[in-house]
Amino acid sequence: MYRLARSGGSRELLRWVSGRAAGWAGLLDGDGTVLHGVVRGTDGMGAEAAALAGECVREVTGLDAHSFSFDRGAHAVLLFPLDGPPDSAAPTLVVVAPRPLPEGLLILLADVAMPLTMCWAAESVERRRRRVDLAESRGREAVLHLLMTGQLSIAHQVAGALRPTLPDPVRVYVVECPVGGRDKVMRICTRLSGGRSWIVRCPVYSRHVILVVPADADAGTGDGTGADGGTGGKGAGAEQWLGTRIADAVAECVVGASEDVPLSDTATGYRQAFHALAVARGLPARHARFSSAQEPALVVGEAGARWAKALLNPLLTHVPRRSHDPGSQELAATLASWLAFSSHATQHLKIHRNTLAARLRLIGELLGLDLNRVGDQAALDLALRVHATPTAPPAASADGPESPAPHRLDDILRTTAMREWADRQLRPLTGPDGSKGTADPRETLRTWLECEARTAATADALGISVPGVRKRLTRLESALGRSLLQAPSARYDLWLAFRALDLAEEAGTDG
Repeated sequence: MYRLARSGGSRELLRWVSGRAAGWAGLLDGDGTVLHGVVRGTDGMGAEAAALAGECVREVTGLDAHSFSFDRGAHAVLLFPLDGPPDSAAPTLVVVAPRPLPEGLLILLADVAMPLTMCWAAESVERRRRRVDLAESRGREAVLHLLMTGQLSIAHQVAGALRPTLPDPVRVYVVECPVGGRDKVMRICTRLSGGRSWIVRCPVYSRHVILVVPADADAGTGDGTGADGGTGGKGAGAEQWLGTRIADAVAECVVGASEDVPLSDTATGYRQAFHALAVARGLPARHARFSSAQEPALVVGEAGARWAKALLNPLLTHVPRRSHDPGSQELAATLASWLAFSSHATQHLKIHRNTLAARLRLIGELLGLDLNRVGDQAALDLALRVHATPTAPPAASADGPESPAPHRLDDILRTTAMREWADRQLRPLTGPDGSKGTADPRETLRTWLECEARTAATADALGISVPGVRKRLTRLESALGRSLLQAPSARYDLWLAFRALDLAEEAGTDG
């Protein structure tokens, strides 16, 4: 009995008792609900025996006795209430066995009550611990969701019940763990960061852990490998930065880190860390930091802010017809999640796929856009990022403060600032990393974007296999320092960059 209790707990003990009784054995609470039930040796009696056990338990509830016995036709029902702490109700061991009962069964049940009580108590503690862990995990996930959608004040309120306090500014890490190793990685990250990090299980990717770390967490330490493959440091012998220490502490884990960003810009930090993660997968050190690239939301200036406001206005001012329909804020959060995570937004938002599809149809109708087109997705992604930027400084372009609000995205992309930004985005494709192999990386990217980022259609257009397309895009992820195949993907920025350069070329041809 004690060997079974140590190795298998209450379920194995019940299975053993069921075999010795040649019948059904289970644990039931006071109202007759079966908590655990096992049947061995008698076919077809499981449901009938469970119902009979529940009926007998309800009959003796409130009676003060150490054991009960009922004769029910061809079966005997034996009840042994287990001991428990004064403030909680212990379950009842119930055995339904055919008559005549095996010799010594009553003594055996009296003996098994003690190890079964110990197992149930230990398992009850473990269940409560798991509920507490789940509640804390969901609370942290809720705080992260609020930060990603820019609801800073509510995030601070919810975070007040947990620890540590939310830092500002922050650096975001995404850690890709070995299969089944997420809990271990979270414990290691807590230790390595000195308990100062917000550590959250990614609600979208089951192998990812997200860390929101104070920006000064690596103060006085050496920098790790950058997303562009370079390294930096603050002197020989300097302590390693957090990403390096995590990668060294956990075999097979991969770490991507963002730049330092304000807490209100956590969503940008997450995208940066995710892009760095795509680069880190191809590095021997298994860690990378995002290489600096100015956000387009900071480049478009005041004219871009007016354009974004006009584009999103039907969505942000939407009033639902019915009280239970999603409002403007919920629709905007749905759009942002879908643009970031594609179909995985159902996991991020905890909604059904049909609900997501219905909301996207409504959003497309409100905005008059085709959400199946990468071009329209890129426009919305840029508009949402501009809308979430607290202050967008004027861009150094021909657009002055008195110029009228642009009505089209092309008007924004024609500015000098956006052309320069586009050049910086695509410059790695002309370097040594981007030109490896015989395929033109720009042609591959253009074709992929023109095929709405679908690998099968891209393969047909290029005349190669689907694995060949994926292999090319994986190489380009390392060259660009951005994720392409997994969401969040850099396809929106790349589409904007190609469009801006095409418009500049058209303008030069016209001139």
